[in-house]
Amino acid sequence: MAKISVFGIGYVGVVSAACLARDGHDVIAVDIDPGKIKSINDGLSPIVEEGIDVLVADMVAAGRLRATGDIHEAIRDTEMSFVCVGTPSAPDGSVGLSYVTDVCADIGAALKDKDAYHSVVIRSTIVPGSTDESCIPVLEKTSGKKAGEGFGVGYYPEFLRESTAIADHADPGLIVFGFMDEPTGKILEDLNKDLPWPMHKVDIRTAEMVKYTSNTWRAVKVTYANEIGNIAKSCGIDGQTVMEILCSDTKAAMSPYFMRPGFAFGGSCLPKDVRALRHLADQNGVEPHLLNAVLSANDQQIARAEAMVEKSGAKRVGFVGISFKPGTDDLRESPLVSLAARLIGKGIEVDIYDPFVKQAYDSGTPGAGRGNDSIADLEDRLVGDLDTLINDAGALLVGNYYNDTVERLKKAAESRPVVDLTRLNRDMVSGDRYEGICW
Repeated sequence: MAKISVFGIGYVGVVSAACLARDGHDVIAVDIDPGKIKSINDGLSPIVEEGIDVLVADMVAAGRLRATGDIHEAIRDTEMSFVCVGTPSAPDGSVGLSYVTDVCADIGAALKDKDAYHSVVIRSTIVPGSTDESCIPVLEKTSGKKAGEGFGVGYYPEFLRESTAIADHADPGLIVFGFMDEPTGKILEDLNKDLPWPMHKVDIRTAEMVKYTSNTWRAVKVTYANEIGNIAKSCGIDGQTVMEILCSDTKAAMSPYFMRPGFAFGGSCLPKDVRALRHLADQNGVEPHLLNAVLSANDQQIARAEAMVEKSGAKRVGFVGISFKPGTDDLRESPLVSLAARLIGKGIEVDIYDPFVKQAYDSGTPGAGRGNDSIADLEDRLVGDLDTLINDAGALLVGNYYNDTVERLKKAAESRPVVDLTRLNRDMVSGDRYEGICW
């Protein structure tokens, strides 16, 4: 079993740390936020995710997971470090590397005082060349050692989906990692040897590119499905049926999860990764026609939903869901946040029912409301009871699908306008009061 330090007690960091501890490894989670450190050490999860509360509590109790803010201690007591900090978009759309390079500088400074070999593995999403051109120079400068000789380096992207991340750790669908030295490659191979997927062992730049290819491909598929759905609806055809038939062609290996007409994509990965890959293409003199179109079309899907709400004539709208997907409290680049902000800016009152976001606020979860930079009074707009939301609303907007809301929302569609961005039921199609975005 390995001794691993995980830098960044955010979404990927917490899930990775807890799951690695469950796999039998000794894990130290590292962060600069005292609240997150205390949360972990108290056996509490600083994030909202299905099953993570119990897992963190169990691993802390078992003595295989702890947290610290002492970087030298974390490096001294482990043999490999995972860098799991955020890479938000820079103002020009390029990938933001400041958090990653700051952590690398701190790790390098600690490596300077360590005689034993130590591997540094980047898990943050960074464009091809970032490890070689940004991370390694910082590590070498602050440690005084040479990469591949004095310390190891690797890139090991994660494919965790929010709300199913714990299951994805054990069944990721894709395993790929790059490394510049054999000791690092051997540990990464050992970490993945019992998983039910082939290991793709490649160079670091290829591993970086696979991550972006995976994320941007999902973004492309969402936008393509929405365009087909919009065109199909204009012809009186059910776009979801069209795409379901297309996805039945398993020879083409299409994933029906993304090939489902509906609302815009959002979250912490797809928007910024499309921007970053587009920026990289521009830098290299390649015209990124489709990536330009993806972002433009995604914004237009939000505008389409906005127009549908305005068409209803309602002055008060009840949102069912505000996070970027159901099952999480993550608001980073949520298209529902953008839509709500646009409507609020036009004088329309917006109330919001989202059980996961409300849970984060009510429980005092560190980072509650994370990613929301558009709705200043979001917490005040949250409604804990769906029936209250329905009764007070002039129109309802269904942004996220929650099983226990379906029947009440179907009933509500009989008496007031309902704009559906996710599809409550396959039998429901656009009519007098009910309006589906692509059906």
